[in-house]
Amino acid sequence: MSNALTLARPYARAAFELARSHNALGDWAGKLAFAAQVAADPRVAALFGDPRVAQNDLAALVTPEGEGADTPFACFVRVLAENGRLPVLPEIGALFEELKHEAERVLKVNVRSATPIDDAEKAKLKDALKRRFGRDIEIEQSIDAGMLGGAVIDAGDVVIDGSVRGRLARLEQALAH
Repeated sequence: MSNALTLARPYARAAFELARSHNALGDWAGKLAFAAQVAADPRVAALFGDPRVAQNDLAALVTPEGEGADTPFACFVRVLAENGRLPVLPEIGALFEELKHEAERVLKVNVRSATPIDDAEKAKLKDALKRRFGRDIEIEQSIDAGMLGGAVIDAGDVVIDGSVRGRLARLEQALAH
């Protein structure tokens, strides 16, 4: 995995710079997400090492339908194919998303809770996190049936444990000291 990230990093940066120079970060994000999803498919991944399949055919396979052959994105995918880097498209897509969020000052936050959070609670949480981090917030919610209650908020470098289990552990520690 780390090797794939090492290989993907310069390509993700190049894609980001190229997309930013054309004011097309959102467009490129969608195209890279499509290409990454296709490249991650086991049937397609099996073709990457097959000498019977031409690199141009592989590049066309991961390029979204309707994308012209002379567009910057199609040229980027061809460069990936020529350098044998199509297998790291999922990592390139993920790194591109990180660069895009950083440039747009958006913080992606994962909220893990025992039950779904309704829209009103989500809006309050988004506002509170926006004040705390000074950035726009994109919330991704996951349900963890093993939690008793509360929520754990993962904002990259900062984890806020508001779960019942976490609160009980802190109370136990406070009572022990």
